[in-house]
Amino acid sequence: MAVSYKDLGFVNTRAMFKKAMAEGYAVPAYNFNNMEQLQAIVSACLETQSPVILQISSGARKYADKTLLRYMGQGAVEMMKRMASEKGLKEIPIALHLDHGDTFELCKSCIESGFSSVMIDGSHLPFNENIALTKQVVEYAHPFDVTVEGELGILAGVEDDVSAEQHTYTRPEEVQEFVEGTGVDSLAIAIGTSHGAYKFKPGQEQTIRLDILEEIEKRIPGFAIVLHGSSSVPPELVKIINDNGGRLQDAVGIPEPDLRKAAKSAVCKINIDSDGRLAVTAAIRKTLNEKPSEFDPRKYLGPAREALKELFMRKNKEVLGSANRV
Repeated sequence: MAVSYKDLGFVNTRAMFKKAMAEGYAVPAYNFNNMEQLQAIVSACLETQSPVILQISSGARKYADKTLLRYMGQGAVEMMKRMASEKGLKEIPIALHLDHGDTFELCKSCIESGFSSVMIDGSHLPFNENIALTKQVVEYAHPFDVTVEGELGILAGVEDDVSAEQHTYTRPEEVQEFVEGTGVDSLAIAIGTSHGAYKFKPGQEQTIRLDILEEIEKRIPGFAIVLHGSSSVPPELVKIINDNGGRLQDAVGIPEPDLRKAAKSAVCKINIDSDGRLAVTAAIRKTLNEKPSEFDPRKYLGPAREALKELFMRKNKEVLGSANRV
């Protein structure tokens, strides 16, 4: 029996994106795999009064069990409501989103289990096959009032089950045909962002193709655009990891000023995953290095959760512009 996301307290992304485009900010889309990550996301976004999209990848579903993650997401809504009441804050809108769904069957399963938004990533397929697959998902999702994200262009890098060696920039001349042919609600584009912590080589020009973004906006004005692979790989986090036994050489990310510029355009959803992983890893490595006799997971997962919360609060305020938008 299908479960409606509305009964679980989630919202879809339609109103989120409309407001974000009108006011010039991007909604944060943060991935989670466990309880500590979820707590950090919800508390950070509630305290900054930011809408948020909780993202679950196919890799996360394999790691933590798909049913458990769904109930964790539902628990996050209840946690947010309780905290809002206790702190005298407004409740924030939360969407539950499938990140990089690669098959119709996976998207269908998520829709029926209470997701309010799904991504079907057919970017690896020939153009017409990508349209056909995306349209199939849209036609199934929309009767449930679930929003759908498609993708054109290929991001380099590695994230869970998604990997590619080279960028294939989105071709602006294809976006109108894709959007009209699929009925998709938002479009992920490739303009130089990439998955993972190794987006650029040291000394290489670190920038994204805002000119391609501008041309796409002209082709599909007022349409919701998404950026994947948008972690900035803060050097201070890389240093903490390496100073405490890690080996993250040459890890370089997307400049935050570029992301802020993009967030003021039609880009109304920005995905951030690797920065969160770095914050957690840095905090855990530092704790265990400074206290080598520690074996209580709460003693190193607690600081990791707090570091992650601080990172997300700063992202909402300074990079995405989503703070105080509820």
